[in-house]
Formats: sequence, structure tokens, C-alpha cells
Amino acid sequence: MKNLTILGSTGSIGVNTLEIVAEFPEQYRVIALSAGKNIDLLQKQIEQFRPEVVTVASARSAEELSVRLAGSSVRILHGIEGLIECATHPDVEMVVAAIVGAAGLVPTMAAVKAGKDIALANKETLVAAGSLVMDEVRRQRVRMIPVDSEHSAIFQSLSGQRSQDVRRLILTASGGPFRKHGLQQLESVTPADALAHPNWDMGRKISIDSATMMNKGLEVIEAHWLFDVPADRIDVHIHPESIVHSLVEYRDGAVIAQLGIPDMKTPIAYALAWPQRLPLKQEPLDLTTAGRLQFEPPDHERFPCLRLAYEALKVGDSLPAVMNAANEVAVDSFLAGKIGFLGIPRLIERVMGNHQREELTTLDKVLQADRWGRREARSLIDGGLK
Repeated sequence: MKNLTILGSTGSIGVNTLEIVAEFPEQYRVIALSAGKNIDLLQKQIEQFRPEVVTVASARSAEELSVRLAGSSVRILHGIEGLIECATHPDVEMVVAAIVGAAGLVPTMAAVKAGKDIALANKETLVAAGSLVMDEVRRQRVRMIPVDSEHSAIFQSLSGQRSQDVRRLILTASGGPFRKHGLQQLESVTPADALAHPNWDMGRKISIDSATMMNKGLEVIEAHWLFDVPADRIDVHIHPESIVHSLVEYRDGAVIAQLGIPDMKTPIAYALAWPQRLPLKQEPLDLTTAGRLQFEPPDHERFPCLRLAYEALKVGDSLPAVMNAANEVAVDSFLAGKIGFLGIPRLIERVMGNHQREELTTLDKVLQADRWGRREARSLIDGGLK
């Protein structure tokens, strides 16, 4: 029996994780859950999985949940203190880090420092503070197993191989809903258009990131830190079928890939059970009916967010944290109708250009860079940037 904390239990990764737990109740026990504002779904999860402690975003949500669960033994917390307590619960062995955005950084780092293994679905943690987090992972001798389908594929394709034999990593990307759109068409994209991903059922933020290809840029940075591979040996291939989840090329020319249907339960289950595999009740991949598998290079002119992520990684220090912060503000502003779709990369590039990079030696410095990036992005939007 493995005891779990699930940070972000009401998001798509959290929901899928709990479905796996329900399928294998003899192997997993939920100790703690965290959610933001969706207390309706959280209440149902509490009633089904009976965690010891839960945390929500605000005191108001905590109070409302307490009223709903009157007589229950579950402890209800809120805010960053609640997240840290759930992430560091003494009975927990693995933390599923599935909070969206930079908000996941502090509790994930707290879990690492407390000696918990991490099933990482929060790529922004490594984007903003990769060096600090991975240093702590090594110091505490914990496992950080990726949940993103691309990084899980690389993790599996590296299994049993020597790191010095790796020539490059190849991350695949679906291309999102606008793979064939021209620049003029992209100017008029609406939030509803951008949220309609052709292959994956994801949350709002990651869906927009997929549409701009910033999600792939964040994954490039995450892959750099997870696998200790420099930016110039991490490539991206557009693969609209989302069957090949990523590949590793070795110095003898061999290429090893991981394939599967586009369903997040497979990489989640692999992270939970590693080095074993769970007998999931999944639809099998039938390559005889999958049709043609296509690959093409990404277009950095139409999707400049990918280029910006590579630039941030190559510069390093505080720039990736600032880029990520600006992106989060840009996505929220696009969804709120304050900027256009192409305003997202324009805003990020302006913020990056205005930033004076600083070495990130502590978590506080990372959080300062994050706050600066958000303030600068909001200031530019208030100044009329569209």
C-alpha cells in the first residue's frame, strides 16, 4: 500500500490519478488532497476516498467545505500553509504534484525536502527553479518521476541505457488546434477556439499553452533539468496523431520511442507504480488502424512561444521564471478578453526583454523573479499592449 498526497486533485491529472487509485484500492491510499475553488468536486472526492486532510485556496472555501462535511473527521486547511502540510504529511510516501502553474513550486519543494518521492505533473516547478529543485532531489535522494506523457516517454526510452550514449531527446507535439493556421487567422482566434484541443482533454491553462506551443517550450526546459541534457540536444517534432509520445536518439543512430493511445492514465500509472506496471483497463493501441504517423518541424514564426522558451533556457538564471510568470498572466488575460491570441507571445517577449537577469540561489529569489514577471506583464497590459 502506497500512501499518496494529490496536489491539484480536481484538475485533469488529479481526477485521472484518483480513477487509477479507485481501480487499484489495494495498492494506493489517499492521505491528503488539495484543490483550488472547485469544492463541489472536492467534496465528492473526500466522500469517496476518505483522506485525512484536505486543503483549499481560501479561508472562505475552507469554511464552506467544513459546513458541508460537518461531522466528518477530515481536517480542512487552506492557503500555502495547507498545501505545505499536505505535501509533507508524515505518512505520505509519494506526492502527485499536479497543481497548475508556478503555484505548485513551494509545496513541491517542501515535499522534496521532506523526503517524499514526486510524481511530477507540474512542469512550471522545474521551469522556474530547476537547478534548486534537482539539487534538493539529489540531496534528499528522492525519486522524481515525470507524469507528462512526453517526459514519461523519454524516461521509459532511457531505461537501461547509459546517459553518455544519448545524442538527443525528441519531444513530440500535437501542434494544437491551430497547426495549419496562418498568422492572419491566428489574430482572430478566440478563447473557445484555443480551448478545443484535437487530441487531449486538458485544463484551460494547459490547453492555451498547447495552442501557443508554450507548453512544448516549458517541456523543453523541464526535460533539460530532468534528464541533464543541454538545450541544443533537445528537439521538438510536430506529430499530430499523438501516438509517439517522445523519442531518444543514441549516438549509434538507434532511436527508441514510447507509443500509446493519447490518454494520461498510462504515464500517471507508470509514475505511481514504477518500476512496475499496472494492468490498466485501457484501449490497446492498434497500429494497423492508426493510419499514417506524420512528423514535421515546428514553425517558430507562427508559434514564437517555443522560440522564447529556448531563449530563456539558454540565458538561464531568473529568465525562465520570469518568462513563465509572464505567460501565466498572458494566458489569464487572453481568456479574459484583455489581449488577443498573438498578444500572448508579444507580451512574454516584452517582459523578457525588460528583465535584468539575476542568479537564483534561493527559493525566495525565484519567487521574487516570479512576482516581478507578473507585475511587469500586468503593467504592460494596463499600458495598452494587445
